[in-house]
Amino acid sequence: MGMPRDIGIIDCMLGIPEAEDRSEWFAPFRPLIKDQQTIQQFAMPAQYMFKDIPQTGDVDDFVAWTVAQMDRHNVERALVGWNDNATSYRAKEMFGDRFFFDLPVDPNRGMEEVRRIRRIHAEVGLSAISCFPAGTLPQVAINHKYMFPIYACAEELGLPVLLNVGIPGPRIPMETQKVEHLDEVCWFFPDLKIVMRHGAEPWEALAVKLMLKWPNLYYSTSAFAPKHYPKAIIDYANTRGADKILYAGYFPMGLSLDRIFSDMENVPFKDDVWPKFLRENAIRVFNLKS
Repeated sequence: MGMPRDIGIIDCMLGIPEAEDRSEWFAPFRPLIKDQQTIQQFAMPAQYMFKDIPQTGDVDDFVAWTVAQMDRHNVERALVGWNDNATSYRAKEMFGDRFFFDLPVDPNRGMEEVRRIRRIHAEVGLSAISCFPAGTLPQVAINHKYMFPIYACAEELGLPVLLNVGIPGPRIPMETQKVEHLDEVCWFFPDLKIVMRHGAEPWEALAVKLMLKWPNLYYSTSAFAPKHYPKAIIDYANTRGADKILYAGYFPMGLSLDRIFSDMENVPFKDDVWPKFLRENAIRVFNLKS
Protein backbone atom coordinates (compact mmCIF):
# COMPACT_ATOMS: atom_id res chain seq x y z
CA MET A 1 0.00 0.00 0.00
CA GLY A 2 1.21 3.51 -0.79
CA MET A 3 0.71 6.70 1.18
CA PRO A 4 -2.63 6.57 3.05
CA ARG A 5 -5.18 9.30 2.27
CA ASP A 6 -6.99 9.43 5.60
CA ILE A 7 -4.22 10.91 7.77
CA GLY A 8 -4.21 14.57 8.79
CA ILE A 9 -0.62 15.38 7.85
CA ILE A 10 1.68 17.44 10.06
CA ASP A 11 4.34 19.28 8.05
CA CYS A 12 7.45 20.02 10.13
CA MET A 13 8.80 22.72 7.82
CA LEU A 14 6.57 25.13 5.94
CA GLY A 15 6.74 28.86 5.33
CA ILE A 16 4.24 31.69 5.01
CA PRO A 17 5.39 34.15 2.34
CA GLU A 18 4.91 37.86 2.88
CA ALA A 19 5.44 38.93 -0.74
CA GLU A 20 5.91 37.31 -4.11
CA ASP A 21 9.62 38.16 -3.86
CA ARG A 22 10.90 35.98 -1.01
CA SER A 23 14.60 36.75 -1.35
CA GLU A 24 14.64 38.54 2.01
CA TRP A 25 14.27 35.19 3.73
CA PHE A 26 17.94 34.67 2.91
CA ALA A 27 19.20 38.15 3.81
CA PRO A 28 20.91 37.15 7.11
CA PHE A 29 23.59 35.07 5.37
CA ARG A 30 23.81 36.91 2.05
CA PRO A 31 27.21 38.43 3.07
CA LEU A 32 28.63 34.88 3.01
CA ILE A 33 27.81 34.48 -0.69
CA LYS A 34 30.81 35.11 -2.96
CA ASP A 35 30.03 33.53 -6.34
CA GLN A 36 28.57 35.85 -8.98
CA GLN A 37 25.94 33.44 -10.29
CA THR A 38 24.22 33.31 -6.91
CA ILE A 39 24.51 37.06 -6.40
CA GLN A 40 23.32 38.10 -9.85
CA GLN A 41 20.94 35.36 -10.99
CA PHE A 42 19.44 33.44 -8.09
CA ALA A 43 16.15 34.43 -6.44
CA MET A 44 17.23 32.26 -3.51
CA PRO A 45 20.79 31.10 -2.77
CA ALA A 46 20.15 27.38 -3.34
CA GLN A 47 18.25 27.89 -6.58
CA TYR A 48 20.57 25.58 -8.55
CA MET A 49 19.07 22.69 -6.56
CA PHE A 50 15.40 23.48 -7.23
CA LYS A 51 13.98 23.58 -10.76
CA ASP A 52 10.49 24.98 -10.12
CA ILE A 53 10.44 27.29 -7.13
CA PRO A 54 6.76 27.89 -6.26
CA GLN A 55 5.33 31.26 -7.28
CA THR A 56 2.48 32.85 -5.39
CA GLY A 57 1.37 35.40 -7.96
CA ASP A 58 -0.70 38.36 -6.81
CA VAL A 59 -2.07 37.44 -3.36
CA ASP A 60 -4.02 39.70 -1.01
CA ASP A 61 -3.79 37.48 2.06
CA PHE A 62 -0.71 35.24 2.23
CA VAL A 63 -1.75 33.55 5.47
CA ALA A 64 -5.11 32.47 4.07
CA TRP A 65 -3.44 31.53 0.78
CA THR A 66 -1.01 29.25 2.65
CA VAL A 67 -3.84 27.55 4.53
CA ALA A 68 -5.64 26.96 1.24
CA GLN A 69 -2.55 25.21 -0.14
CA MET A 70 -2.41 23.02 2.96
CA ASP A 71 -6.09 22.12 2.63
CA ARG A 72 -5.59 20.86 -0.93
CA HIS A 73 -3.19 18.21 0.36
CA ASN A 74 -4.72 17.32 3.72
CA VAL A 75 -1.96 19.09 5.67
CA GLU A 76 -3.71 19.57 8.98
CA ARG A 77 -0.97 21.49 10.78
CA ALA A 78 2.41 22.96 9.93
CA LEU A 79 5.49 24.14 11.80
CA VAL A 80 6.48 27.60 10.59
CA GLY A 81 9.18 30.02 11.67
CA TRP A 82 8.11 32.75 14.09
CA ASN A 83 9.28 36.07 12.62
CA ASP A 84 7.78 38.26 15.34
CA ASN A 85 5.95 40.38 12.78
CA ALA A 86 2.40 41.04 11.62
CA THR A 87 2.28 37.86 9.52
CA SER A 88 3.32 35.69 12.46
CA TYR A 89 0.79 37.28 14.82
CA ARG A 90 -1.99 37.00 12.26
CA ALA A 91 -1.20 33.34 11.60
CA LYS A 92 -1.40 32.60 15.31
CA GLU A 93 -4.55 34.66 15.87
CA MET A 94 -6.53 33.52 12.83
CA PHE A 95 -5.24 29.97 12.39
CA GLY A 96 -3.85 28.93 15.75
CA ASP A 97 -5.19 25.42 15.18
CA ARG A 98 -3.26 25.07 11.91
CA PHE A 99 0.16 26.53 12.74
CA PHE A 100 2.69 25.88 15.48
CA PHE A 101 5.95 27.79 15.64
CA ASP A 102 9.71 27.45 15.83
CA LEU A 103 11.93 30.43 16.58
CA PRO A 104 15.01 30.84 14.34
CA VAL A 105 17.93 31.90 16.54
CA ASP A 106 21.40 33.41 16.19
CA PRO A 107 23.89 32.00 18.73
CA ASN A 108 26.24 34.92 18.06
CA ARG A 109 23.93 37.09 20.18
CA GLY A 110 24.79 35.20 23.36
CA MET A 111 22.60 35.71 26.42
CA GLU A 112 20.63 38.42 24.64
CA GLU A 113 19.32 35.65 22.38
CA VAL A 114 18.55 33.41 25.36
CA ARG A 115 16.47 36.21 26.89
CA ARG A 116 14.69 36.70 23.54
CA ILE A 117 13.83 33.00 23.38
CA ARG A 118 12.35 33.11 26.88
CA ARG A 119 10.38 36.27 26.16
CA ILE A 120 8.85 35.04 22.92
CA HIS A 121 8.09 31.60 24.32
CA ALA A 122 6.27 33.18 27.27
CA GLU A 123 4.23 35.31 24.86
CA VAL A 124 3.62 32.93 21.98
CA GLY A 125 4.09 29.40 23.26
CA LEU A 126 6.80 28.08 20.95
CA SER A 127 7.05 24.45 19.88
CA ALA A 128 10.75 24.48 18.92
CA ILE A 129 13.91 26.50 18.39
CA SER A 130 15.73 26.33 15.05
CA CYS A 131 19.20 27.21 13.81
CA PHE A 132 20.94 27.20 10.42
CA PRO A 133 24.57 26.85 11.57
CA ALA A 134 26.16 27.54 8.16
CA GLY A 135 23.91 30.57 7.77
CA THR A 136 24.97 32.30 10.97
CA LEU A 137 27.29 35.27 10.60
CA PRO A 138 29.99 34.53 11.64
CA GLN A 139 29.31 30.84 11.14
CA VAL A 140 28.80 28.84 14.34
CA ALA A 141 29.21 25.06 14.39
CA ILE A 142 26.61 22.70 15.84
CA ASN A 143 28.93 21.85 18.74
CA HIS A 144 30.47 25.32 19.20
CA LYS A 145 30.45 26.83 22.69
CA TYR A 146 28.14 29.63 21.50
CA MET A 147 25.42 27.03 20.88
CA PHE A 148 25.45 25.61 24.38
CA PRO A 149 23.45 28.42 26.06
CA ILE A 150 20.82 27.93 23.34
CA TYR A 151 20.69 24.19 23.98
CA ALA A 152 20.51 24.69 27.75
CA CYS A 153 17.65 27.16 27.35
CA ALA A 154 15.76 24.82 25.03
CA GLU A 155 16.12 21.91 27.42
CA GLU A 156 14.93 23.99 30.36
CA LEU A 157 11.88 25.11 28.39
CA GLY A 158 11.18 21.60 27.09
CA LEU A 159 11.60 22.67 23.45
CA PRO A 160 13.18 20.58 20.69
CA VAL A 161 15.99 22.11 18.64
CA LEU A 162 15.94 21.92 14.84
CA LEU A 163 19.36 21.99 13.17
CA ASN A 164 20.34 22.10 9.50
CA VAL A 165 22.91 19.35 8.97
CA GLY A 166 25.00 18.20 6.04
CA ILE A 167 26.34 20.20 3.13
CA PRO A 168 24.32 23.44 2.94
CA GLY A 169 22.45 24.21 -0.26
CA PRO A 170 23.72 27.79 -0.57
CA ARG A 171 27.31 28.08 -1.75
CA ILE A 172 28.77 28.70 1.68
CA PRO A 173 31.22 26.60 3.76
CA MET A 174 29.95 23.32 5.22
CA GLU A 175 32.25 22.75 8.21
CA THR A 176 29.72 23.98 10.78
CA GLN A 177 27.11 21.41 9.69
CA LYS A 178 29.10 18.18 9.73
CA VAL A 179 26.89 15.45 11.16
CA GLU A 180 29.66 14.25 13.46
CA HIS A 181 29.24 17.45 15.52
CA LEU A 182 25.88 16.12 16.78
CA ASP A 183 27.54 13.36 18.78
CA GLU A 184 28.93 15.73 21.41
CA VAL A 185 25.69 17.68 21.72
CA CYS A 186 23.53 14.57 22.13
CA TRP A 187 25.96 13.31 24.76
CA PHE A 188 26.03 16.57 26.76
CA PHE A 189 22.26 17.19 26.54
CA PRO A 190 20.66 13.72 26.79
CA ASP A 191 17.22 15.16 27.57
CA LEU A 192 17.18 17.63 24.68
CA LYS A 193 15.29 16.54 21.57
CA ILE A 194 17.34 17.37 18.47
CA VAL A 195 15.81 17.16 14.99
CA MET A 196 18.05 17.13 11.91
CA ARG A 197 16.92 19.18 8.93
CA HIS A 198 17.94 19.31 5.27
CA GLY A 199 19.19 15.83 4.61
CA ALA A 200 22.51 15.26 6.42
CA GLU A 201 24.09 14.40 3.05
CA PRO A 202 26.64 13.05 2.32
CA TRP A 203 26.72 11.69 5.89
CA GLU A 204 23.24 10.16 6.00
CA ALA A 205 24.66 6.77 7.03
CA LEU A 206 26.37 8.47 9.96
CA ALA A 207 23.09 10.21 10.80
CA VAL A 208 21.44 6.80 11.06
CA LYS A 209 24.26 5.49 13.26
CA LEU A 210 23.88 8.46 15.59
CA MET A 211 20.09 8.01 15.78
CA LEU A 212 20.69 4.40 16.77
CA LYS A 213 23.12 5.59 19.43
CA TRP A 214 21.21 8.55 20.85
CA PRO A 215 17.51 8.28 21.84
CA ASN A 216 17.10 12.07 21.66
CA LEU A 217 18.13 12.46 17.98
CA TYR A 218 15.59 12.61 15.11
CA TYR A 219 15.54 13.30 11.37
CA SER A 220 13.13 15.35 9.27
CA THR A 221 12.92 15.22 5.49
CA SER A 222 12.92 18.96 4.82
CA ALA A 223 14.18 20.42 1.52
CA PHE A 224 14.10 17.04 -0.26
CA ALA A 225 11.54 16.03 -2.85
CA PRO A 226 10.38 12.55 -1.76
CA LYS A 227 11.91 10.92 -4.84
CA HIS A 228 15.30 12.02 -3.44
CA TYR A 229 14.88 10.83 0.15
CA PRO A 230 18.18 9.10 1.02
CA LYS A 231 17.96 5.31 0.82
CA ALA A 232 19.63 4.99 4.22
CA ILE A 233 16.81 7.02 5.78
CA ILE A 234 14.03 5.01 4.11
CA ASP A 235 15.69 1.74 5.15
CA TYR A 236 16.07 2.99 8.72
CA ALA A 237 12.43 4.09 8.91
CA ASN A 238 11.33 0.68 7.66
CA THR A 239 13.38 -1.18 10.26
CA ARG A 240 14.47 0.24 13.61
CA GLY A 241 13.77 3.92 13.00
CA ALA A 242 10.03 4.20 12.46
CA ASP A 243 9.74 6.46 15.52
CA LYS A 244 12.64 8.72 14.47
CA ILE A 245 11.76 10.04 10.97
CA LEU A 246 9.38 13.01 10.55
CA TYR A 247 7.82 14.44 7.42
CA ALA A 248 8.94 17.99 6.64
CA GLY A 249 8.51 19.71 3.29
CA TYR A 250 10.01 22.89 1.92
CA PHE A 251 7.01 24.87 0.73
CA PRO A 252 7.12 27.51 -0.63
CA MET A 253 10.88 28.05 -0.24
CA GLY A 254 11.89 25.51 -2.88
CA LEU A 255 9.20 22.87 -3.43
CA SER A 256 5.49 22.99 -4.13
CA LEU A 257 3.09 20.81 -2.20
CA ASP A 258 1.91 19.44 -5.55
CA ARG A 259 5.45 18.23 -6.28
CA ILE A 260 5.98 16.84 -2.80
CA PHE A 261 2.79 14.80 -2.66
CA SER A 262 2.93 13.56 -6.23
CA ASP A 263 6.40 12.18 -5.44
CA MET A 264 5.27 10.82 -2.07
CA GLU A 265 3.14 8.17 -3.77
CA ASN A 266 6.28 6.27 -4.72
CA VAL A 267 8.16 6.33 -1.41
CA PRO A 268 8.51 2.67 -0.32
CA PHE A 269 7.63 3.04 3.35
CA LYS A 270 5.99 0.07 5.04
CA ASP A 271 2.31 0.44 5.94
CA ASP A 272 2.98 0.85 9.66
CA VAL A 273 5.57 3.59 9.04
CA TRP A 274 3.28 6.03 7.22
CA PRO A 275 1.14 7.17 10.22
CA LYS A 276 4.26 7.76 12.30
CA PHE A 277 6.09 9.57 9.50
CA LEU A 278 3.20 11.81 8.44
CA ARG A 279 1.75 12.61 11.86
CA GLU A 280 2.39 10.65 15.03
CA ASN A 281 6.11 11.32 15.43
CA ALA A 282 5.55 15.07 15.10
CA ILE A 283 2.86 14.99 17.80
CA ARG A 284 5.26 13.26 20.18
CA VAL A 285 8.43 15.23 19.40
CA PHE A 286 6.76 18.66 19.46
CA ASN A 287 4.37 17.90 22.31
CA LEU A 288 1.27 18.62 20.24
CA LYS A 289 -2.30 17.74 21.08
CA SER A 290 -3.43 14.83 18.94
